[in-house]
Amino acid sequence: MNKNVRIHPSACVSEKSQVGAGTSVWQNCNIMEGATIGENCNLGANVFIENGVVIGNQVKIKNNIAIYSGVVCEDDVFLGTNCVFTNVINPRSFISRKSEFKPTIIKKGATIGANATIICGHTIGSYALVGAGAVVTKDVPDYGLMLGNPAKLTGYVCKCGTTMNALDKKLICPLCGNQYQLNETGIEIIREV
Repeated sequence: MNKNVRIHPSACVSEKSQVGAGTSVWQNCNIMEGATIGENCNLGANVFIENGVVIGNQVKIKNNIAIYSGVVCEDDVFLGTNCVFTNVINPRSFISRKSEFKPTIIKKGATIGANATIICGHTIGSYALVGAGAVVTKDVPDYGLMLGNPAKLTGYVCKCGTTMNALDKKLICPLCGNQYQLNETGIEIIREV
């Protein structure tokens, strides 16, 4: 265990997990054997991280979140309070389906809002924003803004998190001025301020 990790006395952190320097683990957290957590992360109260989960650097995980095997969060991800991850499509308590876990990837800089549910087997794109309470049942594009149940693509957000104004296929952030271009394969940044 890295010596530059802050662990609250009520947290249970397996010595066989990896927790990076500068990370804070708060009240009643449980980090299982085989979990990997990067540097400068913040795990709020009552966070459970199962074996095999990979958390990148500078990830903020707010209170009351369980992250199950199969979930990967890249760097700079934000997970809002009480968001939910699944790892199997058709769970039954009396049938073991560990061989059927479906991976869920949260790409760099993405935000999952409070009380959102992410159904397993999908990728949340870089810098995407899943709104509070949304239920994600399909892949989310980079910079995509997903709202509702089931979640639908309602627009795009800038790297800074602001909803962008569309001018034809060009998107401009009203806050920072970054400019993006929509094309057949998705969205790309064409001018970063």
